Amino acid sequence: MGMRLHGTMRINGRGRLEIGGIEAAELARRFGTPLYVLDEELFRQNCRDYHRHFTEKYGAEVIYAGKTLINLAVCRLVEEEGLGLDVASGGELYTAIKARFPMHRVYFHGNNKSPGEIKMALEAGVGRFMADNLQELLVLNSLAGEMKTRADVIIRLTPGIEAHTHEYVKTGQIDSKFGLAIQTGQAEEGVRAALRLENIRLRGLHCHIGSQIFELGSYVHAVDVMMDFAGKIKRETGWTPEEIDLGGGLGIYYAEGDNPPPVSEYADLVMARLKMKSAEHGMETPRLMVEPGRSVSGPAGCTIYTVGTVKEIPGVRKYVAVDGGMADNPRHALYQARYEAVLANKAGLPPAEVVSVAGKCCESGDMLIRDIALPAAEPGDILVVSCTGAYNYTMSMNYNRLPRPAMVLVRGGRADLIVKREDYEDLVRNDVIPDRLRKSGLAGVASAR
Repeated sequence: MGMRLHGTMRINGRGRLEIGGIEAAELARRFGTPLYVLDEELFRQNCRDYHRHFTEKYGAEVIYAGKTLINLAVCRLVEEEGLGLDVASGGELYTAIKARFPMHRVYFHGNNKSPGEIKMALEAGVGRFMADNLQELLVLNSLAGEMKTRADVIIRLTPGIEAHTHEYVKTGQIDSKFGLAIQTGQAEEGVRAALRLENIRLRGLHCHIGSQIFELGSYVHAVDVMMDFAGKIKRETGWTPEEIDLGGGLGIYYAEGDNPPPVSEYADLVMARLKMKSAEHGMETPRLMVEPGRSVSGPAGCTIYTVGTVKEIPGVRKYVAVDGGMADNPRHALYQARYEAVLANKAGLPPAEVVSVAGKCCESGDMLIRDIALPAAEPGDILVVSCTGAYNYTMSMNYNRLPRPAMVLVRGGRADLIVKREDYEDLVRNDVIPDRLRKSGLAGVASAR
């Protein structure tokens, strides 16, 4: 079949793929393609796994990383499941505000927050500012003073850990645009500055060591580095962190060979180490925070396409082109990301050929999957690519002026539209023709006549 089934996916008695109790081909007919589909049951289950193993068992705070997938409906799902929300821009914050997400459970990230974004967050009353650098601390302190308030802050550190992941998504090593490096002394300087600034209340320390991580030992190492730093700061200043945030990054299954560990093992291992290191440094165990994103949204999303051109280069490759591509999923072009897929209307048939799935953008690199075994593909077939819930919608674009796809939430035989499909009018909505071009254009038409 070429694709592992996730969540409520199943092959029905007609040999067709269903998601949330609805045939993928029916979703394509009703809503058009390309179409993002979010499996509500699986999204909620992933949230509940984290809540059960981290919050219920250890009192830890689970903060959903909105950068992976955020819209008004997703904010509501996250809130209902008891998770906090990580936002990384004014736009993500505004989405949370419009969704009426509880602001005390919002954590504001970003390495270059503008004064306007900081003011917006202060006015909204976000729970924590995840401060990235000294300049941000100074601006935040000044703006909080003007507004006669104090900002609760967690400082982001770079612990120098290179998790085994793709080069472009490593964010914990020293040479990074994110955070203050422990090894250079900048982390200590940041903590001391935060303790001096009168409009800042320093709550804790944060790190994020990468993405698509399968080796839990990387997180154990992160706990060691962070707590050894906390112990040093305690001895020198007397301050101890109330909160330790280990970020996110837990990997998911995309294709054969991916073996993500269970959330329960992740929680037990990290918490045991945090308690041990806290005792070693003679301090109360800080409240643990984690920021899952991909591991919540990724497996819960898929994308439905319609097959168009099928073209074979004899002895070389057979291309199956779909009506989307890098505009709705740039991850293969960016990271050579791997995916699995199935012809939803032929899901019960055995593979008949090895093909490569291409998009419709004017780029040679616009590929979704290379060398996948599928039944014989024909124009009009419905192709479903799995595990596209993370970093597909949020990274989508209008290259070649392709409208962004719609998104539907499916559960128990019901499909609800949660993001409308863009149309061509949306593409030109913000375009402006200056008067001088409009006039010269008319003059050119008149002279031609």
